[in-house]
Amino acid sequence: MKSHVSKDMEGRGGRVTLHGVAAAAGVSKSTVSRILDERLPQSDNETARRVRQVAADLGYIRDISASSLRRGKTMAIGVIVPRLTDTVMAMLYEAIAKACAKSGRIALVATTDDNIDADERAAETLIQRGVDGLILATARTGDDLPTKLKERGVPYALVLRTDGHSPSAIGDDRLGGYLATRHLIDLGHRRIAIIAGPSFASSSRDRLAGYRQALEEASIAVDPSLIVESSFSIDAGAEATGTILALEHRPTAIFAVNDNTAIGALSRLTNMGIAVPRDISLVGYNDIPIVSHLPTPLTTMRVPFDQIASAALELLDTPPSAGSPVRMLAAPTLIPRRSSGRVAE
Repeated sequence: MKSHVSKDMEGRGGRVTLHGVAAAAGVSKSTVSRILDERLPQSDNETARRVRQVAADLGYIRDISASSLRRGKTMAIGVIVPRLTDTVMAMLYEAIAKACAKSGRIALVATTDDNIDADERAAETLIQRGVDGLILATARTGDDLPTKLKERGVPYALVLRTDGHSPSAIGDDRLGGYLATRHLIDLGHRRIAIIAGPSFASSSRDRLAGYRQALEEASIAVDPSLIVESSFSIDAGAEATGTILALEHRPTAIFAVNDNTAIGALSRLTNMGIAVPRDISLVGYNDIPIVSHLPTPLTTMRVPFDQIASAALELLDTPPSAGSPVRMLAAPTLIPRRSSGRVAE
């Protein structure tokens, strides 16, 4: 039998209130508030079960706006990414949304096509909507948005990329670049090209630094002609691969610092009749879902997006200190698949 809703149990708009649930369940309002707070561990005693059943029977819906006003927070986090058509950014946003949900928050996303002016407009729009903080996946060389946010006292954190002086939750990109290149070296490759991504992104620069480190440790000279800058798109990967294949002395392996560019590289190699990995080995970065299902499954570096998302929220919730900015690193993992093999004798 469902509990009866009397007029004194209702608030504005006929909504059932905490007071109404408490009266029907025979407990205090504070007890009901604690039991129905999704951010707290769920009790499973008799009282908690009764309160939840009464709330369900009465059709109680938590008033988010009222609880936000009491805390002085909206429980909303703004997330700015270059684009959601990029699977990496979509995976990152989903991880942030999941982490927000665990603490009763919601993630609001804005896309800016990696444009500095658009980044600032998106940040301003989200701030005006009252978000409790911003997570930026758009940091680049020469970007002063983080400094402006700091000066205004807006809580923020950077993800995947860093500007070197802001709270940042990122992958250990130098380590990832090193491990990817070391993998190819261990397979006997000595002439290894890199599709290096855009230089304005710290992720690209650090993965390139890891590539250089691995070559230098193996006493392999770094050949500038084997370093090709690109954007993070599939088309850019295909174009960069064309540049690499036009070299008089082709490499035996290519490391693409992003899975999209690796997919573009694989497409160009296949269209030119170059077998992977028999003729050229290929390694990508990020381990987006599709790469394990390609005709030639891609060897890549797996990035722990859930860990990075949780770290970003932790940085937002941590008051800034007088010391150095916090940089939280998440280690990537090499996932070997069929696209990389031993160099042909």
